[in-house]
Amino acid sequence: MIGFRTLLSLAGTTVVAATFLVVGGGVAAAAPAFQMPFACGQVWEGQTRTSHSPANAVDFNRSGDDGDPVVASAGGRVSRVDNEGSVSYGRWIEIDHGSGWRTRYAHLSAQRVSVGQNVSQGQLIGNVGNTGGSSGAHLHFEQTLNGSAQKIVFNGAQIFYWGTRSYTSRNKCSGGSNPYTPQEVCGSAYSVIDSAALGSSGTAYLLYNSANGNNCVTTIKAVSIGTPSSVSAFLEVQGGTRTTDSGSFGYYAGPVAKSAAGKCVKWGGSVGSSSYTSPFEHCG
Repeated sequence: MIGFRTLLSLAGTTVVAATFLVVGGGVAAAAPAFQMPFACGQVWEGQTRTSHSPANAVDFNRSGDDGDPVVASAGGRVSRVDNEGSVSYGRWIEIDHGSGWRTRYAHLSAQRVSVGQNVSQGQLIGNVGNTGGSSGAHLHFEQTLNGSAQKIVFNGAQIFYWGTRSYTSRNKCSGGSNPYTPQEVCGSAYSVIDSAALGSSGTAYLLYNSANGNNCVTTIKAVSIGTPSSVSAFLEVQGGTRTTDSGSFGYYAGPVAKSAAGKCVKWGGSVGSSSYTSPFEHCG
């Protein structure tokens, strides 16, 4: 018999749960502490069905999900990054979590990691898409053990089989982590040269690309992550006009990029009522 057993122990007033694989009545290696592959607090509809391939996989959807960030369900090493074109998984990623456990993330619009890269739980790895044999944007997700798809467990509890349920992500909730970095917004060729904390609400970043002389500004949220709220980012090159990106965004505002080689810039941004505006600086 193969199944999951959750062992509970009391430590003072804290209940500690650990999920183990049960094989033939014996307890094997502990499974990773899998969480949903989405940012903390996001609510997704998960569908399981016997006709799915593999049947134990789950398809995740929510309104307007095309392009939404996909994060690592648990820490591990990226074992595969593949693109099967218009068939099967399309763009997909596999992460090796050790002890035979792996996760798969399919139909992505973008893959943001490479084979051999170590990733931490909650780290951005890709974006929801509609690639491969998909009829609409969604994330196809699997947990496998030694190559065999298992019934999926998040936060120590197995998801519903068979049918549809709504689930709330608890991935990296303790840190309220935003899955995006300034370089992921502006581009890998940019380096952060300045930043300004917007209280506890987020951070505005100024980046520079030495190859083309461009500056870039983005404001990254630290609150209400994944939920649209007021965010802005702006960049003004001395002698020119200010360009602002503002709106109701789930993760960040920007990128706002301008050529600024040899010139001073004014930059800043806001999250809710917290804002920052720099003087003209970083000249040359």
